[in-house]
Amino acid sequence: MKTEADVVIVGTGAGGLYSALCLPRDKKIIMITKSDLESSDSFLAQGGICVLRDENDYDSFFEDTMKAGHYENRKESVDIMIRSSRDVINDLIQYGVDFETKDGELLYTREGAHSKPRILFHEDITGKEITSTLLARVKELDNITLYEYVTMKDIIVEADDCKGIIAENNDGEVIEIYADNTIFATGGIGGNYKHSTNFPHLTGDALEICKKHNIRLDHLDYVQIHPTTLYTKKPGRSFLISESVRGEGAILYNKNMERFVNELLPRDVVTKAIHEQMEKDGTEFVWLSMENIPNEDILKHFPNIYNKCIEEGYNPLKECIPVVPAQHYFMGGIWVDSDSKTTMPHLYAVGETSCNGVHGKNRLASNSLLETLVFAQRAAKKISA
Repeated sequence: MKTEADVVIVGTGAGGLYSALCLPRDKKIIMITKSDLESSDSFLAQGGICVLRDENDYDSFFEDTMKAGHYENRKESVDIMIRSSRDVINDLIQYGVDFETKDGELLYTREGAHSKPRILFHEDITGKEITSTLLARVKELDNITLYEYVTMKDIIVEADDCKGIIAENNDGEVIEIYADNTIFATGGIGGNYKHSTNFPHLTGDALEICKKHNIRLDHLDYVQIHPTTLYTKKPGRSFLISESVRGEGAILYNKNMERFVNELLPRDVVTKAIHEQMEKDGTEFVWLSMENIPNEDILKHFPNIYNKCIEEGYNPLKECIPVVPAQHYFMGGIWVDSDSKTTMPHLYAVGETSCNGVHGKNRLASNSLLETLVFAQRAAKKISA
């Protein structure tokens, strides 16, 4: 089967959907996803999305991002992300995203390694709220066609120029999609790990295709381990206990119920401390206590986390829960410039599969959704120019 489009987008997470929404309505757009439309990591993001509170917040937001990234971030990209943040948030609200408010004003929370509260949220399912809203808006548009259970196998290259993709559906039918521009929004690499918060079908397919065609990749060793996932002996995806839980006051204990780390340090530092403590204690987990968070706040802000803990046999209102680090996020990926362009003409990459340098060596909490949306919008604008 052969078909044509102005733009083909691989992936239906936040990056792919927002790219599609930011493209002109007269463009014919085809979007494919390897699984069903809801099985993207964007749906799993719990904590929230960062935003520049005001001009007085710029320096600390910039410094927090750089410090978390071990100052290996691309400064231009960090600046673009921060300065574009309010416009993107306003756009999301216009699309119908429902962020928490108090007395008619947006409510901000704080997470680890942030010097002040600057994170907007919707309970503890912010990613689902944003991504499901974007998906609903995409489904309303006649110029966009969505295909589920279609896997990209390669790109179509003519004279070192990307002309679309070759894909395959679940029936084994090969589909050639010719397009003027192609956007990779294929997510992370967690499916390659035994313990990961990612969906298992996210295995870095776009990276392998880029390797094959000598498209530049960057920092493939920059993999973030999240410090706190719910410990279980059950197989499958690890359940994330959001950074915001610690941002709101939760603390970590060793086996003797002694605190052993500053919970608001960057993720890699907390992860290292947990691993060292588990080795010292001879345990497979440490304890997370929400005793400093009022019960009503836990139920209102973290209902999804609360319900999962109850399901696993732990009541966070009354007792500690066991947590362990797991693979969470990929800071490296397909090298892109500040407009999300790869080193191959007419091929773009956005979201976790791309590397625009915002995150450096270690991502600051709740910068992922923001970075994804800002640079998805820039890809769309560049294609439209």
